[in-house]
Amino acid sequence: MKFKIPFSRAPIERLSTRSKFFKKFFKTKKTKLSNYLEQADLEISREDYLGICLSGFFFSFIILFIVSSTIFVVLKVGNGILYALGLSIIFSGFVFFSRLVYPKVFDTRKQKNIERNLIPALQDMHVQLSSGIPLFSILVNISSSDYEELSGEFQKIVKKINAGYAEMEVLEEIGEKNSSPFFRRALWQISNGMKAGGDITIVIEESIKSLSEEQLIQIQEYGNKLNPTIMFYMLISVIIPALSITFLTVISSLVNMPANITTGMFVGLFLVVMVIQIMFLGVIKSIRPSLL
Repeated sequence: MKFKIPFSRAPIERLSTRSKFFKKFFKTKKTKLSNYLEQADLEISREDYLGICLSGFFFSFIILFIVSSTIFVVLKVGNGILYALGLSIIFSGFVFFSRLVYPKVFDTRKQKNIERNLIPALQDMHVQLSSGIPLFSILVNISSSDYEELSGEFQKIVKKINAGYAEMEVLEEIGEKNSSPFFRRALWQISNGMKAGGDITIVIEESIKSLSEEQLIQIQEYGNKLNPTIMFYMLISVIIPALSITFLTVISSLVNMPANITTGMFVGLFLVVMVIQIMFLGVIKSIRPSLL
């Protein structure tokens, strides 16, 4: 999963260079945004990223205002400049806030991706340990396997161990920097087991057991959330549109409503139902348990 700033194809380094003037408006301090950027493995500061967001707002506003005002003037639209100004502010603000919240969105997606692959990876580690394979070789195998973002985290572990750091220290460090509580807990349990000189196989087995129990809890909570969501979906996107169609059909025939108005109302209702369907899919995806 690669970090890509919304509404831009240019590399982050180039965007940071272009926005040097804008980052002067922000003070240097440590915030949650700094943590999100660090967890995304970005080598830019909070001020650099805020400068990129502000420069995106400025340039998108200028470009859109010039284009939209030209179109409105050519079409001889009344108050075209005001319409162009309002349209430019709305779209530029959308660009700014999309970029501003993206590090948090990216971190959430990365966390869910890690947790989704965590149990299979631990089961893989357990099988390899039971076969007598050394722990470092297992870490290398996991890092080269297809566990998506989780393999990327193990690549960091292997890289630091190859650089001469102790395994226990590396596991603790990567665990502290990661935002996933389940992954952090699993690494800490392995590190503590190594410190205590215990059997790592038993430690990983207990980690798998606790994660499986947590998975069952998440499934139950997911079912409790899903039932009222489905009821709301049935009401908003099935029952109300069906009643609305019947109501519009009767009213349009009684008052002799013009055909173009009737058609527009039905098209508008269709578009509203489509938007609700898309929103419902987003809600279902957002409440899905991270360990599934």
